Amino acid sequence: MNIVFDFAGVLFRWDPIATLQTTIPQHAGDAATARQWAQRLFTGWAGDWGEFDRGRLDAAALVQRTSRRTGMPAADVQAVVQAIPRALQPDAETVGLVKRLRQRGHRLLFLSNMPEPYACHLERHHAIGDWFDDGLYSARVDAIKPEPRIFELATLRFGGDARQIVFLDDMVVNVMAAQDAGWQALRFVDALQAEQALSALGVG
Repeated sequence: MNIVFDFAGVLFRWDPIATLQTTIPQHAGDAATARQWAQRLFTGWAGDWGEFDRGRLDAAALVQRTSRRTGMPAADVQAVVQAIPRALQPDAETVGLVKRLRQRGHRLLFLSNMPEPYACHLERHHAIGDWFDDGLYSARVDAIKPEPRIFELATLRFGGDARQIVFLDDMVVNVMAAQDAGWQALRFVDALQAEQALSALGVG
């Protein structure tokens, strides 16, 4: 089987609230305030941040647009933008699952909404090429999850047979979009749950 992993929230730990509290404590001194700023800054990863994920907007333009929209000083927005790739650290349990699946002979792939500078950071600092045979970053194909087009592009790149793809993502909307594309897709909670769910599908 072709087993496809999402990155943020699956292979890599991702806690935007904690990241904001650490990076801009002058604005996000507690979890409640950080949550409010997360909503204002990231807007559900749509808008300007969605364009950043697509590769249509560079980091400098993102900072200026976000600063104007939210009123947060550009230097503080810049600090957040720079902090995010460093905050994406591999989850040891998921990496272990990846290694076990590889040992069992499965083809391992990834599909991630990721802007180009973050993708480059992950490739420089982590063993992406050792863990995965291939994959797609949204910024390199000008499409983002949950849009149908990114699943169409991924299906073609991953071999052309949607029925042979199993996808793990932490976002329900992306799981549903993958299922609409003909993929087998599972909501990822943690590595143990994911391994049990794969086993239930007969993917040992």
